[in-house]
Amino acid sequence: MASTGSKFQQNPPLKTQKIFLGVQIFMRTATMTATLAATWVMVTNKQSSQIIGIEFDARYYYSPTFKFFAYANAVVSAFCLLSLFLVFLIHRHGSNPTNYFILFLHDLVMLCLLMAGCSAATAIGYVGQYGNSHSGWAPICDHFGKFCKRGTDSVVLSYLSLVFLLMLTISSATKSRKIQV
Repeated sequence: MASTGSKFQQNPPLKTQKIFLGVQIFMRTATMTATLAATWVMVTNKQSSQIIGIEFDARYYYSPTFKFFAYANAVVSAFCLLSLFLVFLIHRHGSNPTNYFILFLHDLVMLCLLMAGCSAATAIGYVGQYGNSHSGWAPICDHFGKFCKRGTDSVVLSYLSLVFLLMLTISSATKSRKIQV
């Protein structure tokens, strides 16, 4: 018959903890960098075009959706920087599932915020690219190609961050479920 001590997982070896810390640092830094780049690309996104002799401007802040997208990326980038400090503190104070649960909640909230921003920007980008014939909205990307291209680049960077955040959320959830003796 197995003893009670063998049912509980012991503290992981130091090498495993260091690998986990390295992966956390890499993914949080990559997420922070990609969301910061997505924010920068969107905030500096502007183009002027002349249509039928009239000058028109396209800027990200003309659309509340693009503003939300840019702000969501900026918030996620800032909170990923703060979570780096949290990861170092957790690593320093030992492996406690409660601490990883807090990290899991942080990652989950950031994932949801970024997913909302990405989906909103994708929907507006689709309407900008293809229009909507049912409501009479014409596509604008044929007139504002540079604006649409930079907007697409920003959304792609943000979706890359979304993948990193998903991996972080899964790893934090896994760590928070482990029972320590």
